[in-house]
Amino acid sequence: MTRLRAAAPALATLVALAACSGPPSPQTTSAEETTTSTTSATQSSPTAGGPSASDCVTSARDAMTRQQHAGQLLMVALTPDMGQAGLDAQIEGGLGSMLYLGGWTERATVEAASQHLQDRALDLDGTTVGLLVAADQEGGEVQQLTGQGFSTIPSGRDQGAMSPAELERQATAWGQELKQAGVNVNLAPTTDTVPAEIGRANGPIGQYGREYGATPAAAGQGAVAFAKGMHAAGVMPTTKHFPGIGRIRGNTDSTADGITDDTATTKDPHLTPFADVIEATPTIVMVGNARYPKLDAKNPAPFSEAIVTDLLREQMGFDGVVITDDVGVAKAVADVPVGERATRFIEAGGDIVLTADARQTATMTEAIVARAESDEEFADQVEAAVTRVLTLKEEMGLLTCG
Repeated sequence: MTRLRAAAPALATLVALAACSGPPSPQTTSAEETTTSTTSATQSSPTAGGPSASDCVTSARDAMTRQQHAGQLLMVALTPDMGQAGLDAQIEGGLGSMLYLGGWTERATVEAASQHLQDRALDLDGTTVGLLVAADQEGGEVQQLTGQGFSTIPSGRDQGAMSPAELERQATAWGQELKQAGVNVNLAPTTDTVPAEIGRANGPIGQYGREYGATPAAAGQGAVAFAKGMHAAGVMPTTKHFPGIGRIRGNTDSTADGITDDTATTKDPHLTPFADVIEATPTIVMVGNARYPKLDAKNPAPFSEAIVTDLLREQMGFDGVVITDDVGVAKAVADVPVGERATRFIEAGGDIVLTADARQTATMTEAIVARAESDEEFADQVEAAVTRVLTLKEEMGLLTCG
């Protein structure tokens, strides 16, 4: 993301969720189980033109209520001041993903919280649907988990100076620390290319040295090594911020100005690092909140079918889980009603809506349910998104049918 504010319970607390487009506040560092590249052996036919699914995924999906479907399509932040039980009510309602935000310290504390969360995960008559437990361990100024049990990770720029083999080895070790703390998703690596002529003038990435290099080749090399290391440790990486925020000047978390990339097209070389990661290892893809008028003149990336479906899914062939950057408190989408931020992303072809404000959970859930009940085409899109999320969970060992 960009620089995220921890909105639950206090919107005033500024933190950085690296999954977004910027780092944390000075006092904290910012914010994707074992995954495999294969799907379950038993596959059923796609539903309503959607993705194919195993019998376990299909039965779990069909046993859920509409509210539980909506919950599987949300990732909500948990801050230290909320305590480990701060999302219990949302999880009971079907919430399928969370992320640590606001600067958590000590592995023992995080491990206890992760276990508490998983103990309350959705149970469907013996079928357990575990949680995606995410953190933002990107490195440099973007590191949500610190203290005993967590290494101090160098910035992307410094990681990019390592050989690919060394970076993959280091990332595997960092991923093992996450896994031991019960974290199964890392909202990293940053896969954006920041051209040398822009450098630190790029507010979300270059200003903080988050990029692996100034060329698509360098960005892709570093992102691939980091992502492969995470996956080797049993943690799902997240390549971000599609289709790239390396050429903008503003930070989408804190401003709606200077967040337009007038250069990007469907043949943009800056897409290559994303393609490299997608080809190299299983990954989640995060869509940034910037605007790309040559791709879609009307909509920012998360609400753009041209970007999420036509470009990412169809042109680039990505059929996995797609997540938003924070759309809870980001200034870039502040003019869109909270409920619509969820429904418009799903309508564009996305899967998981990320919010830094836990108080928005009910509003987003209700919006998804209401729209699905009144719009059959949207209901099919919800079903397809839930299928992709449950398939990912099955591959990660988080979905077990009883």
